[in-house]
Amino acid sequence: MAKHIALAGKGGTGKTTIAALVIKNLIAGNKGRILAVDADPNATLNEALGVELTCTLAEIMENVKENKEADDSERKEYIKTRFSEDALIRADGYDLLVMGPSRQAGCYCFPNAVLKNSILELENDYDYMVIDNEAGMEHISRGTIQDVDTMLVISDGSVKGVRAAGRIKKLTESLNFDIGEAYLIITKVDGTSLLQEEIDATGLKLLGVIPYDKQLTEYDLYGKPLLALPEDSPAVKAVREICEKIF
Repeated sequence: MAKHIALAGKGGTGKTTIAALVIKNLIAGNKGRILAVDADPNATLNEALGVELTCTLAEIMENVKENKEADDSERKEYIKTRFSEDALIRADGYDLLVMGPSRQAGCYCFPNAVLKNSILELENDYDYMVIDNEAGMEHISRGTIQDVDTMLVISDGSVKGVRAAGRIKKLTESLNFDIGEAYLIITKVDGTSLLQEEIDATGLKLLGVIPYDKQLTEYDLYGKPLLALPEDSPAVKAVREICEKIF
């Protein structure tokens, strides 16, 4: 059964970047079979990894709903075929599954349910699942992620970001999700002394700090895959140290 590593946090904290660098570390360490899951409707994990996005779960399910003439067996066969051939994107060292945006206005409950079921179906095919969640607390409140071995709550170096991380922890506790360990990671800072009181208030153990990294900023600016970042990159080194603590 796969080990679930879920990332959560408010927008703009570097959540997707950390997810990509965790995947980079797992690949480099030959940790086993890896599934990267982009559970954010505003899908960007594929860009961080340098993978072209050709199909999403939301796209498949909406095509099914639009095909009024198909019967149930035809719909199931279509879903099965598209899922295995298109939705599960094969890459070098890992696979990628993307929920994707809906083409219609309204609730994301259905795409979320499909994503949740897809994760369950793939459970035994991988050793690790790295799940990059939607910014904020929506995926937690919907129950898309509830069986998590390690939750990494990402914050920037602001009081608002750290407090948001604390609210995420409280929400998971109130919903009684099965989470093995929950940690805090703070990005874009060199130290946390000025934030220590706020960090303590979250109840999360500070696992590490990701400093500002000029190389990372340039890669992001020019759309270069973060998997190609050199090993001496400050961000890569910091995430490596974090992964050593987790694994």
